Amino acid sequence: MPELPLTGGCLCGGVRFEISEPLQSANWCHCTRCQRRTGGAASAQGRIAPGSLRVLQGEELLRAYRPPDGFAKVFCSACGSGLWSESPDDPEVKGVRLGAFDGDPGVRPQWRQFVAYAAPWEPIPDDGLPRFPERRTG
Repeated sequence: MPELPLTGGCLCGGVRFEISEPLQSANWCHCTRCQRRTGGAASAQGRIAPGSLRVLQGEELLRAYRPPDGFAKVFCSACGSGLWSESPDDPEVKGVRLGAFDGDPGVRPQWRQFVAYAAPWEPIPDDGLPRFPERRTG
């Protein structure tokens, strides 16, 4: 169990946040949107308990890309760091990018989703995690 609150922020340090409760789960997403957003083969994120994220500084720097058919992608407008995604139905449902944490967030990815869209130039490792061709449900 990591020490709470968990803290994190963006690359330039303009945005800082804390999370008051342990992360509920974590996963890898291999969708094309995550590939383009990160410039990598996949994105690792941790689901937070609703209401547990608090922005400590830089709220004015936060921007969001809100696709018509998916979670909003929240990032720092100064440095471009991806910070979290949030549900269009309930903005308290958030997935914080594991790379945005200052230290160990206390969870490890437990599944891989959207593997049908995995980048052909980086094979998915044989790590034993369950794989879902589309979004994991349930």
